[in-house]
Amino acid sequence: MAAKPNLDVEVLNFALNLEYLEAAFYLAAVGRINEIKAIGGSAEIKLPSGFNGTTPVPGLSDAVFQYATEIANDELAHVKAIRAALGTKAVDRPVLDLGPAFDAAGQAASGGAIKGFNPFANELFFLHGAYIFEDVGVTAYKGAARLLTDDREGGVLDTAAGILAVEAYHAGEIRTLLYARKDQTAAAGLTVEQVTQAISDLRGKVGGGKDQGITLNGKANIVVADNNAVAFGRSTAEVLAIVYLGNKDKGGFFPNGLNGAIK
Repeated sequence: MAAKPNLDVEVLNFALNLEYLEAAFYLAAVGRINEIKAIGGSAEIKLPSGFNGTTPVPGLSDAVFQYATEIANDELAHVKAIRAALGTKAVDRPVLDLGPAFDAAGQAASGGAIKGFNPFANELFFLHGAYIFEDVGVTAYKGAARLLTDDREGGVLDTAAGILAVEAYHAGEIRTLLYARKDQTAAAGLTVEQVTQAISDLRGKVGGGKDQGITLNGKANIVVADNNAVAFGRSTAEVLAIVYLGNKDKGGFFPNGLNGAIK
């Protein structure tokens, strides 16, 4: 049998692009955007008009601010850990869109009913923005695991598995917070349950059908998994289709595409 090709650098750089995005989102939400701007180059990070990421999302409760801060710290640590593992092979931070891309995602998910969606406008919208990303991160790491070759203790696969677990904690946290508000009106007369289901349907449509909302068959659905309770994994192409918002090789949250070989 042919030897498995070593794609560890390519896969790690793919993950690094996603971690740049998540770190920028959460750091902006807690008013610390400059911490990610100081890492990986000077590429633009687009934010909604009137929000510069140096002050937190207005109206965050103390609990949600603490949750967001913990996740921001985790995502920043992931960026630093992957860059350290890659050394000089680490790609720079690409151009990130955390403004118009969210508007486009909101319109796509709601059939145009939700316009001007801004995840930094208030606490509830922030949680919806986080929901867009979190499940994607979990499926991306699950799908990439089988591509990695360095299975030593503390090696690439070991580290990726640990990051996957943390991303799953984040996803479960965000889904739980949203489920608790599932009957609250979110935007355009739609409830939180309806909006999150629309987001899930959109991710599923372009990302291989591997998605579920915060409810399933009328019951709470915090853990996204198949009938064997195994988390879904997405191919790199399926992940790219989501973060590019259905575009082929760039767009959405990465206007100029990802940096690296997998893009």
